Amino acid sequence: MSFGKSFGPTGTPAVIIDCGTGYTKMGYAGNTEPQFIVPSAIAVKESASVGDKAIQRLGKGVEDLDFFIGDEALSATSYSVKWPVRHGIIEDWDLMERYMEQVIFKYLRAEPEDHYFLLTEPPLNTPENREYTAEIMFESFNVPGLYIAVQAVLALAASWTSRQVGERTLTGTVIDSGDGVTHVIPVGRPRKLRTLTRTLKWGFYQCFKGRPGVVEKTLTGTMVGSGDGVTHVIPVAEGYVIGSCIKHIPIAGRDITYFIQQLLREREVGIPPEQSLETAKAIKERFSYVCPDIAKEFAKYDADPSKWMKKFEGMNSITRQKFAVDVGYERFLGPEIFFHPEFSNPDFITPISEVVDTVIQNCPIDVRRGLYKNVVLSGGSTMFKDFGRKMQRDVKRVVDARLKISEELSQGRIKPKPIDVQVITHHMQRYAVWFGGSMLASTPEFYKVCHTKADYDEYGPSICRHNPVFGTMQ
Repeated sequence: MSFGKSFGPTGTPAVIIDCGTGYTKMGYAGNTEPQFIVPSAIAVKESASVGDKAIQRLGKGVEDLDFFIGDEALSATSYSVKWPVRHGIIEDWDLMERYMEQVIFKYLRAEPEDHYFLLTEPPLNTPENREYTAEIMFESFNVPGLYIAVQAVLALAASWTSRQVGERTLTGTVIDSGDGVTHVIPVGRPRKLRTLTRTLKWGFYQCFKGRPGVVEKTLTGTMVGSGDGVTHVIPVAEGYVIGSCIKHIPIAGRDITYFIQQLLREREVGIPPEQSLETAKAIKERFSYVCPDIAKEFAKYDADPSKWMKKFEGMNSITRQKFAVDVGYERFLGPEIFFHPEFSNPDFITPISEVVDTVIQNCPIDVRRGLYKNVVLSGGSTMFKDFGRKMQRDVKRVVDARLKISEELSQGRIKPKPIDVQVITHHMQRYAVWFGGSMLASTPEFYKVCHTKADYDEYGPSICRHNPVFGTMQ
């Protein structure tokens, strides 16, 4: 499905690639969903004698072609599986270049010389990493144009599809939970780029004008993004990340999977050891949800187990015999570690709702109300049923308690104005970052802010240290 495309100077749609710790989302601008979603893994042949440079040089030509990515990499038994991205940051640039090669040529079947590219980056990505990215895209793939966008800002833009959003702004708090880390990120806007940002907002507006519930939207909000390996809470004010206030949470989807795996192992339910992690992940994705009160949830299961228990059926990959697992408390205990992290991690005990509140309180006072009003969820680990509802309730409780204390300290002389807390959920939440990029790259303004190959040839990779329209608040 697509919502209208704007072709650039090449006459072809832009390519959007969102490379996360666990999965890479890729596709063409103008579509509402990525064309391919594959694990961010690459399988390569290990050298027979590690450190022998002569052998490595002799076989280099063949080795560079002998690799797999995605699901093929995970099933390549005689290869060594590597993950180039860790906690949202690219750690192995050589492997990343080979990974991108198959993404572009094998999956998207695109000629890179014919397409502008939009790539995403995590909050607080270093300028040097942007330069490395530019070198790969312009020199190895010879792309005509490149734009590197902050994931939190794209997630905020994607939230404009929600009926809950009444004002389109580029300000808000983004909670982004991925495969390796969770961030809470505030986003804002400096005045000097206000005109250009307004132009971009109009481009986004064209995508959604006439949509019920959509009035005027800007890139202001708090983005809570949680995927498989990382969770971010990111405040954004008018399209600009307030970098000093970002928080990372060491809990994400992978931690939930490990916690469920541990619970199942303690019960000794007869799952084949080699399939315990895969089974835990399937149970998490199929049966898990967030409960409003954990004590009442335990009582509910104890009172009528047959009503709430679910059955998971699988097959032993070695013996081909079927096995079954009764799933009970694991359904709600898994996602509960976001709100009670001490269950799985004794070193981190701050609930995600308190992290969100801390992030917003650390931001400039004049943007706090906007950040509370627009808390945007992003990433697969925020898709649990009632996740947004419980977060809104818990954040509201923290805010109201602070206002009550303030009133008591003034002995009733000061009546604080109530603060509106709203957590935004929407149907594009799972792939919010990619969809936001698809929206941006579908506007004519996108091609005006891209760094071109001609600019790269003249000035070098340093031009990609800063990308116009969206930047970091100083």
